[in-house]
Amino acid sequence: MENNLLRPEQPLGIFDSGIGGLTVAHAVTRLLPSESIIYFGDTAHLPYGDKSTAAIQAYSIKICDLLLQQGAKVILIACNSASVSAYDLVREYVGSRAKVLNVIDPVVHYIGENYANRTVGLIGTRRTVSSGVYRQKIKALRRNITLKSLATPLLVPMIEEGFVHNRLSQYILDMYLTHKQLESVEALILGCTHYPLIRPEVEAYYGDRLEVIDSSEMVARALYQLLEEHHLLNQSGEGTKRFLVSDFTRTFQSQTRLFFGEKVELETYPLWE
Repeated sequence: MENNLLRPEQPLGIFDSGIGGLTVAHAVTRLLPSESIIYFGDTAHLPYGDKSTAAIQAYSIKICDLLLQQGAKVILIACNSASVSAYDLVREYVGSRAKVLNVIDPVVHYIGENYANRTVGLIGTRRTVSSGVYRQKIKALRRNITLKSLATPLLVPMIEEGFVHNRLSQYILDMYLTHKQLESVEALILGCTHYPLIRPEVEAYYGDRLEVIDSSEMVARALYQLLEEHHLLNQSGEGTKRFLVSDFTRTFQSQTRLFFGEKVELETYPLWE
């Protein structure tokens, strides 16, 4: 019988290289308020976007071990760079102990359903863009979709440091969004879980000219469908929330409200000691 070891009351495990994945966690808690979550931000090693594949895989497996020990029924990789580098390995490693979801496949599915024979843009970390994973997955759809990608490495540290909705963030965004690589796109994928925080500025830049695609809500809906399909939806009571980081700083603590929309208390969990 499927899922005889997994139960609806088990928590959801969510991880990211830092606190950017809290945008996904927030979308999940809004859509699935009865689900308990355990979030892990690997703040000791961020950003993943500039790390080697081997390093990201090693970090991801360590984090999965922690989340499995905490009884997670699903492991959601709330990080584009880790989804690129470690998703297949994580899925193999976890096996039947939990379901595994990444933040890329739900977006690719949406693009395939809505942008056949059109041109789509992508902004993300160097790791996400250089991997070509979005391009490969979109090409595999065979929907004649052209993808134009641009690495935007300044955006994550800018957002982590709280430089949003001001003159500096506007200058950096303008520099990227006016790049010739993004000319003629009909939609723009925000290919990093930090980027929902600057979605209003991106939308203001483009106006009604294109759709800005935010993965956090799509991933939350995909998670709902996964839980429903495998009879793992927890539909009673209000879920609990734990937020762990591998390295605590007051800067991260102060910025968590930006990402999660409410106050978050971080617990330090030095996984590599």
